Amino acid sequence: MNIEVLLADRLEEDEVIRLYRANGWSSAEKPVQLMAALRNSHTLVTARIEGELVGLGNAISDGHLVVYFPHMLVHPAHQGKGVGRLMMQSMLTRYAGFHQLMLTADGAAIDFYKAMGFERAGKTEPMWIYAGNEH
Repeated sequence: MNIEVLLADRLEEDEVIRLYRANGWSSAEKPVQLMAALRNSHTLVTARIEGELVGLGNAISDGHLVVYFPHMLVHPAHQGKGVGRLMMQSMLTRYAGFHQLMLTADGAAIDFYKAMGFERAGKTEPMWIYAGNEH
């Protein structure tokens, strides 16, 4: 299996929506906003196998000190095969040396991000006003 990870890859709305729906992410129900958000990310990585979009991750950043990784998802049929690890390694290389790299993880993703070097941020507690329903 050849996994191709690209920065700023082309994105078609239908393939993005399929990936988000396969993962049960509610942002798939707002395709116009989702596509605008992804296209306006500071960095966008995608993973493809034989041309098929199987993973996607993005970063929001000030470009100097702080980066936040809001989306990192892999199609369920390809999870556990190193796709997410390759995408996250690409992001970590891109933002190496930044003062603060942040994300919010839940469920099974917590162990994945710990393995990538992330840790709980002191005594902080995640907080949000959220219009989704999958968490």
